Amino acid sequence: MTPAEVIRLIGGVAEYDLLLILVTRRDVTRALADGSIVRLRRGVYGLSSVGARAEAVRVGGHVTHLSAALHHGWKVKHVPDKPCITIPRNKARPEVDAELRWGTVWPLQQKGGVTRPVPTVIACARAYPYDEALCVADSALRAGDVTRAQLLAAAIESPRTGRARAVRVATFADGRADNPFESCARAICHEVEGLSVDLQVMIPGVGRVDLADCELRIIIECDSFEFHSDRAALRKDMRRYTEAARRGWVVLRFSWEQVMSDQGYVRDVLTDVVRLRTAEAVRRSS
Repeated sequence: MTPAEVIRLIGGVAEYDLLLILVTRRDVTRALADGSIVRLRRGVYGLSSVGARAEAVRVGGHVTHLSAALHHGWKVKHVPDKPCITIPRNKARPEVDAELRWGTVWPLQQKGGVTRPVPTVIACARAYPYDEALCVADSALRAGDVTRAQLLAAAIESPRTGRARAVRVATFADGRADNPFESCARAICHEVEGLSVDLQVMIPGVGRVDLADCELRIIIECDSFEFHSDRAALRKDMRRYTEAARRGWVVLRFSWEQVMSDQGYVRDVLTDVVRLRTAEAVRRSS
């Protein structure tokens, strides 16, 4: 795989150490030289947004939505195959291979032809499914480019179409999510009745877990290959999960493929476990 392919696979942005698991330093240097990837900041690399900006300028529009998110160095669930461009409402459809939208981008909402952070998050929240939008909002908060207060205020003031979706995303966005994998897992959890999870929960005797419902004592772990690549890591995880079971917790482990591509399965598992744990709680109290 090339560095650009690796970065695309894991959400459009990659830390250098993670990138070197799958490619060589020479590969990274070559990709930087040919412009297929760019250095966003120290130790962090992303896909180039030059093509999207050039196309936006050519058709008299602005880089928006997921393309703007990538420009800001945020991770997304899926990197778009085409640049995301918004053109004025009264403009005819131009000859361009892009994800086109019609709307108004006010001067204060953009810089250099790309929407600023807050408008970018709100645009994604109004336009995309909840899990994809939550990935963008979480990443923007994680990067420190926006605050939840800014997102909530902008969501409430956004156009009626899509406003409820924007408010929901702004309400549940959380910068503690490590990556789109965790953001998407949390989005699925939000659809399961009776399940209330928190992020990065510290459990005495077990350690920090990705997601947990402390009332039902359910732990949800997002198993990424980069964190489970040797026997020492495997032994550590086995001990953690055994200690969790010893203390009465149910541990659910989901892979990247399941969370990203088989959400129905993940949702069904969570629903069944919540039903079982709720029934157990009722029996204990009766």
